[in-house]
Amino acid sequence: MATVTDLSKASRPVGDLFAEALHADPERFRLSDNQVQFYHENGYLPGVRILDDVQVEALREELAEWFTPDHPGRELWYEYHSNESADPDRVLFHALGAWRIKPGFHDLLWNPAFTVPASQLLGGAVRFWHDQLFCKPAKHGGVVAWHQDYSYWTRTVPMAHLTCWIGLDDSTIDNGCVHYVPGSHRWPLLPITGLAGDMEAIREVLDDEQWAMFQNPVAVELKAGEATFHHPLMVHGSFANRTARPRRATVINVFRDGVRSDTDDVLLDGVPPIPQGASMNGPFFPLLYDPAGR
Repeated sequence: MATVTDLSKASRPVGDLFAEALHADPERFRLSDNQVQFYHENGYLPGVRILDDVQVEALREELAEWFTPDHPGRELWYEYHSNESADPDRVLFHALGAWRIKPGFHDLLWNPAFTVPASQLLGGAVRFWHDQLFCKPAKHGGVVAWHQDYSYWTRTVPMAHLTCWIGLDDSTIDNGCVHYVPGSHRWPLLPITGLAGDMEAIREVLDDEQWAMFQNPVAVELKAGEATFHHPLMVHGSFANRTARPRRATVINVFRDGVRSDTDDVLLDGVPPIPQGASMNGPFFPLLYDPAGR
């Protein structure tokens, strides 16, 4: 098998896929005041254009190689699940660590179309946490059960995190787009009830008021290359893909610079531990954007 260079060693872009954006005025990518207000009121912000058609296709080509488990760079994933679901008829491809393996997914992290809005929503400098891939194949793509992202991230404090979900295909209600429960980012942290199994499992941890709010989720349909940002406590999930085309997405998880480790254990598989209380930094958690220019 061919040897793959670990791109976590490069804390800056290595290719030219996002060169034009990186040389543009950052003001071009800023969210409006109304968009920022919508995010803080509802816990999510849909319809932000992150990728153009050329960039979408480049990332699709990189992604295609990874569906075969025995691929170059296999050892660099933090997690790799050809099917996170236990049901072969409900497939959810889920992997963490794409940025270490391919230049497009690596350089995406520094794309100002992502980092500038992320900085506005976080209220400061943006530091990388980890990326994810969520892919649902045609006709038998599985679900991503209702959850809050921060329930999986409590090993980092304070909670100053942000998720950006980027479609690599058009995402629709029929093929399993993301659904949100507006306002649920004001709920307390809920127990984990599973990621790839029962969409109804979350019911057991909701009180009656929360369950009432849960009855009106919002489906966010996006064109390929568009993204939705959401709060770390936002309750969200996505249903199965029964259409004749895949639904592929990449997710970038970040936090405001200054977030600390809250454990002496390993934070991500294969990454050296950061002592409890120490700031999250170093080559695996690079600074992506600082609006102050530091």
